[in-house]
Amino acid sequence: MLAAARHQIILERLLAEGAVQVSELSERFGVTPKTIREDLEKLEEKGLLRRTHGGAVASAEEAEPMLPLQIPNTKHLSEKEAIARHALRYIQPNDVIALDAGSTTLEIAKRLPNEPLTVLTNDLLIMQELIGKDRIRLVVPGGYRQRNVLIGNEALDWLNRLNVQKLFLSATGIHEKYGLTVFTGELIDLKKAYMTNAREIYCVADHTKFDRAALLTFASLDEVDVLITDAGLTDDAVRRYEGGRATLERAL
Repeated sequence: MLAAARHQIILERLLAEGAVQVSELSERFGVTPKTIREDLEKLEEKGLLRRTHGGAVASAEEAEPMLPLQIPNTKHLSEKEAIARHALRYIQPNDVIALDAGSTTLEIAKRLPNEPLTVLTNDLLIMQELIGKDRIRLVVPGGYRQRNVLIGNEALDWLNRLNVQKLFLSATGIHEKYGLTVFTGELIDLKKAYMTNAREIYCVADHTKFDRAALLTFASLDEVDVLITDAGLTDDAVRRYEGGRATLERAL
């Protein structure tokens, strides 16, 4: 079994049970305890768990989980609402924008005025939100449904033919070393296609996403123009993340 597959199962066990043991995981995966300890070390470095003697426990309860328990994810809703209001200042009538799948981009969709605007999205919840706004031109891909997202080669072909002025991008984790990350590989090609065809890229993520990394990186921090987060991001984190190419903005 590949390390990425082990990591996913370990996180799923932590989500369900709150703790794992090295001996149990070693027996389950048929690998040495040393391999499991290395797995746990890598996951701890990404902020996904905390190692203990003989095993590991889940990260602090207040942190948003890497594996959302529900769709849409309503944790830290007030922060996401503030980020969405802040993001609206970058959207002008007649813009062509893309809303990546995510709970914060859904909050942006809820607040979009019913005015001339073209919105691209592969998120079924965002589609549902916008379908009643008749002045917004809603453009959606083909593909097949996975949870609340349309994915597949049809969606990629569709994205590669379009010119997007502004992309509002989501991420599961944002990390100085690992960049922008997600948990499932199926989303990576879509996110990269969005980014390739966008003139301006805004990553919208609440403060709990920072200093955490999911299993897979899809972009570096330098590929983003603006990072929009909420006032909960610490001053120390602001100093560390605002030194790169991306402009960091905290919504009030």
